[in-house]
Amino acid sequence: MKSFVLLVCLAQLWGCHSAPHGPQLPYRQPNCDDPETEQAALAAVDYLNRHLHHGYKHVLNQIDKVKVWSRRPFGELFELEVDTLESTCHVFDPTPLANCTVRQVIEHAVEGDCDFRVLKQYGRFSVVFAKCDSSADSAEDVRKVCLECPLLAQLNDTRVVHAVDAALAAFNAQNNGSYFQLVEISRAQLALFPASTHVEFAIAATDCAAMEVTDPTKCNLLAEKQYGFCKATVTESLRGEEVAVTCTVFQTQPAAPQHQPADPTASILAPVDQPAPMSPPDGPPAAAMVAGPMVVAAGPALPLHRVHYDLRHAFSGVASVESASGEAFHPGKVPEVTQPGVAGAVGPMVPSCPGRVRYFKI
Repeated sequence: MKSFVLLVCLAQLWGCHSAPHGPQLPYRQPNCDDPETEQAALAAVDYLNRHLHHGYKHVLNQIDKVKVWSRRPFGELFELEVDTLESTCHVFDPTPLANCTVRQVIEHAVEGDCDFRVLKQYGRFSVVFAKCDSSADSAEDVRKVCLECPLLAQLNDTRVVHAVDAALAAFNAQNNGSYFQLVEISRAQLALFPASTHVEFAIAATDCAAMEVTDPTKCNLLAEKQYGFCKATVTESLRGEEVAVTCTVFQTQPAAPQHQPADPTASILAPVDQPAPMSPPDGPPAAAMVAGPMVVAAGPALPLHRVHYDLRHAFSGVASVESASGEAFHPGKVPEVTQPGVAGAVGPMVPSCPGRVRYFKI
């Protein structure tokens, strides 16, 4: 009996020594600057921009982390953490993202922080999970590079609202076409010398003629939306108030089809949307026009006191694309994956992440 017990103990001891050390990870970690990783990240940022309803398009700045899970029976799932930067192209602007300028530090930059899960099947990428937020650069960082540069102002500041009203009124007064209503105040900065307010705002055409409007509340947005984007400066002087405004009106956009709710029986890995390449519209993209009553188009409720449109509030009034899609991943749930047959590499690991910074860090 003692011999049998000793034999069992020796067998257990041998089993402990023969077991592989360390966990067998069910994923691989490619380099953050790997071309395939960058393709997945670019597809994710494209998805982000196509689901924004306010503010500005974002561009990929850095890939922080990546894990790639093999999914049965085929396909791979990329789990990404990426940083983005706000561009100067409004979300209504049809300019391809590759042609959009990144907003610089002296303009008070805004950075996005996103988590994505991107499914690759048959060479195509589709986003199955997205969660983002964003924040403006600190005033201290802006002051380090530009002591006199104006900082972002709250979008509901009375000076900002007044400047937008004055600028839009000036634009409509000189416009021979449709009367335009305000859609949103997108950005604002207050300057001290000279005392002035810089604003950027989005507008939309109505069924009223600008030169014939007597009651703006009776004007309705066109079924086929025609948006515009304006930049204006209202300067205070001894002679009164000076308004300078420039608006770019984009081509008419056909009415978008209604989004169908996701099938509750669909797999959690079913793509919520198929990314489509961004392409410039036919013909000239816009007509520049130089030169305001505030009627805001219906949209999700957003926090009143803000200096920019946080990405977490930018998806149809929900916290993130995660909530909008109905296909969020939940803690403790992972996709069905295949176990790699090769143990972890022997020797020191060469750090492959985070990847390169494409523009600048804030």
